[in-house]
Amino acid sequence: MPATVSPSWAYGLQLPQDPRAPGLARQTLRSVLRTHAMGALVETAELLAGELLANAYLYSDGPYALRLRAMGTARLRISVWDSNPYIPPPFGADAVTGTPRADDERGRGLFLVRAFAANWGGYPLSGTGPGQDTGGKLLWVELRA
Repeated sequence: MPATVSPSWAYGLQLPQDPRAPGLARQTLRSVLRTHAMGALVETAELLAGELLANAYLYSDGPYALRLRAMGTARLRISVWDSNPYIPPPFGADAVTGTPRADDERGRGLFLVRAFAANWGGYPLSGTGPGQDTGGKLLWVELRA
C-alpha cells in the first residue's frame, strides 16, 4: 500500500558553524524531497539551498538554520536564517539592478539563486520577541515543479 503524501509540511534543521554542515543539510534536503514525492525538485533545490547555506556559513559567525516548507504538492520554499543582518545583493535593495562584475571572484552564487528560483526574498530579523531568532536575516527562495 503506497504511503499518503501530505500536500503541506515543514522541516527545520539547526546547523553549527562547521564546514561539514552545508553538506549534511543538502543530504537532509534530498531525503525530505524524495520522501514527499518531490524528487523532480531535488537537483535545483540542492543547488539553491547549497548557495544559501554556503553564504550563511561564510558570512556569519554563529549557527544558522535551514527550513523546508511545501506549499502544496508542486511548490517548495527554502529558507536560511543566519545571525548576520546584512541582506546581500541580489536579495537586498539592489535586487533588480545589482549584477556581479565579470572579474568578481565571489558573489555570483546568490545571483545564480535568483536566476533559478521562481520567487525569492530576504529580510532582517529584529529578534526582539520571545522565541524569535536572535536577529540576523532570513533569505528564502521558492521552486515550482
